[in-house]
Amino acid sequence: MDTAFFTAWITRAAEAVEADRARLSDLDAAIGDGDHGTNLDRGFAGVLRVLDSTDARTPANVLALTGTTLISKVGGASGPLYGSAFRRAANILGEAEQVDLPGLAAALEAALAAVRKLGAARDGDKTMVDALAPAVAALGAAAADGAALLDALDAMVDAANAGAEATIPMQASKGRASYLGPRSIGHLDPGAASTVLILTALRDTAAAAARSGPDVEKEPDGDDGD
Repeated sequence: MDTAFFTAWITRAAEAVEADRARLSDLDAAIGDGDHGTNLDRGFAGVLRVLDSTDARTPANVLALTGTTLISKVGGASGPLYGSAFRRAANILGEAEQVDLPGLAAALEAALAAVRKLGAARDGDKTMVDALAPAVAALGAAAADGAALLDALDAMVDAANAGAEATIPMQASKGRASYLGPRSIGHLDPGAASTVLILTALRDTAAAAARSGPDVEKEPDGDDGD
C-alpha cells in the first residue's frame, strides 16, 4: 500500500461521508447537536482540497495532512478525535513508502490509542471507540495470523459494523449524548457510524486495487493462422 493507495482511501472516505451526510446528522440529532454529518463532510472536503494541492510523498504525509485538516475544519469533538487518530497513525508509518498489513494494523492501533486518550472513552461508553476498538483488534489478529490483506480488512469491517450496532442498546457515558441519560438508549452512535464508513472505505480501496492489479493475460488476437 503506497501513497496513491492512501490517497485513494481518503478520497473514498470523503465520498462516503458526503453520500451519508444526512444520515450521520440525523443520528446525531437524536442524541447530540445534529451536525456530525455536516461537519465531517466539510472537513473531508477540505482534506481533498489540501491533498489535491499538495505533493504527498509518503502514506504518512497523506494521513498527517488529513488529520491536521480535520482538526482545523471540523467543529465539535469529531474533528480533534479523527484528526488526532490520523496524525498518530502517520507517526507510526514514518517515512515508509510502502505499508504492509502489520504496519497498517500498528498504525490503526496507534490511532485508537489517540482517540481513547483524547476522548477518555472506554469500550461501552457509546462512542466511536465501540466501533474502532473491535475493528483494530480484528485487524491485528488477522495480521498476526498471516491473513491475506482483503481477508483481514473484511474482518476489520465486520467487527466495526458489529461494534457500531452494539451501541444502540447502550446508555451514553461520554459527550453530549451522556446528558440524555437513559434517553440515549436505542440510538446508533453517530461517531461509531462514521467510523464504519471510513474503515469500509479502506477495505473497498484495497478491493478496488486488487481488481485493477496486473492485467489478466489476454487471449491472442483473432488470427487463427488459417
